[in-house]
Amino acid sequence: MQGEAQELFTPGFNGSIRVESREERLTSNAGALVLRELIERLGLIAYLADRIDDPRDPDAVTHPLGEMLRTWIILLALGWRDQDDADALRDDAAMRLASSDRRGDSPLKTRTREQRKKNHNPSVPDGLASQPTRSRLARALSTDANRQVLRDGLFELAARRYTTMRGGSRSRHLTIDVDSLPVRVEGHQPGSKYNGHYHARIYHPLVATVGASGDLLDVQLREGTAHTAAGALGFILPLIDRVEARMCQVASVRVDAGFPEEDLLGGLEARRVGYVARVKNNARLDAMAEAQLRRPPGRRPKEPREWFHEMTYAADTWSHERRVVLVVLERPDELYLHHFWLITSWTPEQMSGEQLLELYRVRGSAEGHMGELMNVLEPALSSSPRQKSKYGGAKIARNYPSGDSFAINEVLLLLNAIAYNVMHAARVMVERETGEGCSIMRVRERVLRIAARVITHARTVIVVVEQAAVDMWQRLWKQLVVFRIADA
Repeated sequence: MQGEAQELFTPGFNGSIRVESREERLTSNAGALVLRELIERLGLIAYLADRIDDPRDPDAVTHPLGEMLRTWIILLALGWRDQDDADALRDDAAMRLASSDRRGDSPLKTRTREQRKKNHNPSVPDGLASQPTRSRLARALSTDANRQVLRDGLFELAARRYTTMRGGSRSRHLTIDVDSLPVRVEGHQPGSKYNGHYHARIYHPLVATVGASGDLLDVQLREGTAHTAAGALGFILPLIDRVEARMCQVASVRVDAGFPEEDLLGGLEARRVGYVARVKNNARLDAMAEAQLRRPPGRRPKEPREWFHEMTYAADTWSHERRVVLVVLERPDELYLHHFWLITSWTPEQMSGEQLLELYRVRGSAEGHMGELMNVLEPALSSSPRQKSKYGGAKIARNYPSGDSFAINEVLLLLNAIAYNVMHAARVMVERETGEGCSIMRVRERVLRIAARVITHARTVIVVVEQAAVDMWQRLWKQLVVFRIADA
């Protein structure tokens, strides 16, 4: 319904402009509807809601679990990372339509002030769940069992997207990239520590991705001073089993120079898991490389060259010698040769030094995807063990325990990871339509965070999007129509 216009002001630089306010449903988050359709076709919320233990009394529930999970994931995907953002967007028409389980125009209906006074706990929500409600959900999700469901849902989302884009089939071989990333925090969050390497107070989670495709497979929160390889073997081996069961026939592992320790290397070798990793240079390795750091006689060609030298090496903490490959690089306009070492469990017959370097270089793509998780979604891990003394401005009768803040922060990290996979799926559809590479930030700002007007007529909801988005939305819909959920 179009209400009476209220003139706000007329700019002095152009008297022909009038700024008015009208009772219309406008939104800048129209892409929430696209994300909802994508989430439904992936079956994500049904998968999570069927497995999560919801401790709430069903008769007292206003916001169903599925709606709250859907709302949270869409908000994070669109860049609304703070819990208070749900309060600011409580009446946003696109967000209400995208998050609700109800059909027709009922998600847009709101009680009058008099109706709210009579019924403080309605069975149907007036808008998005508030920040306190979402905080209680995060606490409910922080149990060991529920966190495992979120972790399973993250992997299931990646597996469904990956296999669906392949026509439902598994690939022959897949390489899992594992890394540790800093998540900067404010204040003294439990488990966060000052890390001298990053010069900040951080958590130091493990993250696993498929570097070639960009799918995020798993995350595990760790304390800020955790060593890069701490807990890596227990993190990787179960993931290998799941990847080989759902996504490929044979999985291998790719890690950086912080991971090659005896426990991890020996554990992977015992399972016959192929791996490649970079090894940090040290005095012994430099001495081994010295004789090889010479160019062959003759004029240097215009194109840079690479040389590979096969050797064996055992660090003091290793149980035996392992194959290492010295990679010598000639760089333009540099006098001296550059070199580094790769370690692998493959034999030279299985993978040559040149093939090994080609495989390791794909790690750059994996690091780019991990960077998007940290820099684009910017996970806000802010749960601290403070007991609530007021609710709605009034003092509460008794204090309730604040819950396990470290576990709650892992819940927040997992929800951010799930939101990343949803946005990655949207990004892949855009890339398939345009034939060009595209960042998650570009998809969010150019395709999803767009303006629209929401009109209701005889229980029909019409969403009028801005003209600039029409072409891409039509092309995305062609992708969504043929999208099918892979068998679980």
